[in-house]
Amino acid sequence: MAAIAASTLQLATTRPYFSSSCRVFKAGATTFGSNSKQASLAKLTSASHISFLPPPLVQNFKSWSVKLNKFATKAMSESSDSKQVPGLPIDLKGKRAFIAGVADDNGYGWAIAKSLAAAGAEILVGTWVPALNIFETSLRRGKFDESRALPDGSLMKITKIYPLDAVYDNPEDVPEDVKTNKRYAGCSNWTVQEAAESVKQDFGSIDILVHSLANGPEVTKPLLETSRKGYLAAVSASSYSYVSLLKHFLPIMNPGGSSISLTYIASERIIPGYGGGMSSAKAALESDTRVLAFEAGRKRKIRVNTISAGPLRSRAAKAIGFIDMMIEYSLANAPLQKELSADEVGNTAAFLVSPLASAITGAVIYVDNGLNAMGMGLDSPILKDLNIPKDKH
Repeated sequence: MAAIAASTLQLATTRPYFSSSCRVFKAGATTFGSNSKQASLAKLTSASHISFLPPPLVQNFKSWSVKLNKFATKAMSESSDSKQVPGLPIDLKGKRAFIAGVADDNGYGWAIAKSLAAAGAEILVGTWVPALNIFETSLRRGKFDESRALPDGSLMKITKIYPLDAVYDNPEDVPEDVKTNKRYAGCSNWTVQEAAESVKQDFGSIDILVHSLANGPEVTKPLLETSRKGYLAAVSASSYSYVSLLKHFLPIMNPGGSSISLTYIASERIIPGYGGGMSSAKAALESDTRVLAFEAGRKRKIRVNTISAGPLRSRAAKAIGFIDMMIEYSLANAPLQKELSADEVGNTAAFLVSPLASAITGAVIYVDNGLNAMGMGLDSPILKDLNIPKDKH
């Protein structure tokens, strides 16, 4: 995703520029570079050992060496300018992404933002209003600098942060007690409709829309004990929010763009403990992905996919209360016995929104070390006598 020409070595450290409807912060950038063209040519001349040659040949070699010097310098310059990458690079230069649901530096939303930025995309994020102040402050003070590091040594830049509560489509939907809540004080234009209008006013259009939102107030309750209010709240925040986001952002998405969301295997398999209607919400999200792929594809040539990600020890997942158990289960039973990293999901997202995936839409892409393919738990005592290869972890 990033190329470093042989003639130069650059290390860039960039402080973020970001702003929101609540406050604005700015910072500068510093670039360090070292040029190794002359050093490379000096090594070339030294390695040729011309001193042993007869005088006429020495003269001819020196003349040839000067030409080689000019040619090599030109070739290195061209290599540095073009920065071509062999193979099939994921190139998102000139693309703009809006990622809804980034509020810290250890979730899938953050990892997707990093991968898209590493591929060259401009990053805009939507952050839940009550978490906005802490998120912006942490960015400004450099608390996320280590996790902002990109493969080329630079730091991910977030162009703008928008306050967002995707539970509400427009200002008329917001109840009075939320409008007057102190956690929303000082912020404006944070409903889905207003966020889309703000992005349009600031940038005109986007190419990529990412939905990284989920919430179930009764997630720890079994489905049989879930209230109607809790069930509908889970569906509203975790699945309909995607319909609303795409509905309002679609008019400002450039044709040929792409949108992705995040789902979980509980949509099609029983995961005890993942309750409160969240499994239902994920099932709805996957069904909606197929319908939205058809509608958005026919209307504006927009591709719509969802990533079914494995368990990650994120702050949001810890709220469920059994994330460590799910990670251990995956390590014991998945075909690939390793812990899933957020970057693996981020890199899959970068591929899905890139031209390399131009014919993929309406799909559920599993990024879970293959756990979705298993029909039995290998850690069951019933299978103890089978000779199944296992890694010690």
